[in-house]
Amino acid sequence: VQLVESGGGLVQPGGSLRLSCAASGSISSISPMGWYRQAPGKERELVASITSDGSTRYADSVKGRFTISRADTRNTVYLQMNSLKPEDTAVYYCTLTNNGRPYWGQGTQVAVSS
Repeated sequence: VQLVESGGGLVQPGGSLRLSCAASGSISSISPMGWYRQAPGKERELVASITSDGSTRYADSVKGRFTISRADTRNTVYLQMNSLKPEDTAVYYCTLTNNGRPYWGQGTQVAVSS
């Protein structure tokens, strides 16, 4: 299983970014997917997750600003990030749990700064 992320970058506070993650390989149709992030000096934390039937979960810090969605193929997941804040600066990692085993992407940097 491979995960490839894209869409990170530098944005001003209040701006928006959309992250994408495409999964390939032998993947179960019921594999949940999600996004984590890790800021310098901090532990990796869950940002948002989505199941195969579309159920979502968000960290309190991003509720109302971020939206996770999944393509019809179920192997691509998106994270729409609006009203970005400097504290959203981190490396964002896509994750997929396939048959009980977690897989991670290489990470994409998001920097929010004026």
